[in-house]
Amino acid sequence: MTLNVAPVTYGADRSGLVCGFRFSAGQPGVPIDTDNAARWLAGNSHWPAQTETGAASHAAPPQRSPADNGEFLWLHFNLAHVSSEKWMRAHLDLPESFFEALREGSHSTRIEHQHGALLAVVNDVMFDFEQTPSDIATLWVYTHQRIMITARLKQLRSVDRLRASVREGEIFDTPAELLIHLLRDQADLLVTIVRRSSTEVDRIEDQFLSRRHFDSRRDLGAMRRVLVRLQRLLAPEPGSIFRLLVRPPRWLSAHDVQSLRDSTEEFSLVLGDLSGLAERIKLLQEEIAARLTEQSNRTLFTLTLVTVLALPINIIAGLFGMNVGGIPLAENRHGFWVMVLMVVSFTALAGWWGFRRRAGR
Repeated sequence: MTLNVAPVTYGADRSGLVCGFRFSAGQPGVPIDTDNAARWLAGNSHWPAQTETGAASHAAPPQRSPADNGEFLWLHFNLAHVSSEKWMRAHLDLPESFFEALREGSHSTRIEHQHGALLAVVNDVMFDFEQTPSDIATLWVYTHQRIMITARLKQLRSVDRLRASVREGEIFDTPAELLIHLLRDQADLLVTIVRRSSTEVDRIEDQFLSRRHFDSRRDLGAMRRVLVRLQRLLAPEPGSIFRLLVRPPRWLSAHDVQSLRDSTEEFSLVLGDLSGLAERIKLLQEEIAARLTEQSNRTLFTLTLVTVLALPINIIAGLFGMNVGGIPLAENRHGFWVMVLMVVSFTALAGWWGFRRRAGR
């Protein structure tokens, strides 16, 4: 019997490459596999050469060969594949800090300037209001003058959108443009989350203002927790962005720096909307809690009022129910109706006092 044992590739090839593209100046990206990528890397000396200490050399970049034609690569790896890190170590001259970030599993969104390259950690969201809380996926990005390396454990929608844009023929002239496009795709996904959240909050708020019965307090709490978590994980570290914009890599053009600054500002606006929506949910929760407290107070006051109204008859029944001598009106033929009149009078007096206090509130 022959067993068909197929290797597990986790959506990638045998080297862990999910997708790869080779870009030329003014031309759309062309798909490339790991073998061709290895040959391209072996034949091009334009991407960073590492020193013995692992830091990229800051010497003047070598002259571009005629065959280069402004070419650069984008390689996207799946870290769930055991061969991906081996291939990157064997064929890519990446700094050790990149692999340390992969091993540490850092999930704080940031962009840093390290060894003449850009090291970015980008978080993506798998958000569904039907199944909260959301799932966070992390992408590690290394970007230099002639190459961009991305690696992830889980599938990210922002990378899928970037890959779809490349396959549709969108032109990218530099790896920095790919990174900026990725950041803007992430911001667009966050905008979608904010819009869906706003729609859900509007529905709950309308239901609350119409004073209809609702049971959305748990949904509001879960939504607020998710938004706060997204804000904490997706907000870039301000210090790293500031340092990058003040002292960008030399190979990063002025246009790329301005585009990166614009994308950062757009992302900050989206995060501001996210923070405002979380504050709005907090206020709505406080209004709901205040209304529930008011309803509880009214119910408690009603129970107290009923107790007060029943107090006269309970006291009189207790007094006249004692089997002792000298009970008043025991021999009076109209004693029963006298006691009824007394009970009704005291009950009416207690009711008047209670309703007067309620009206005073």
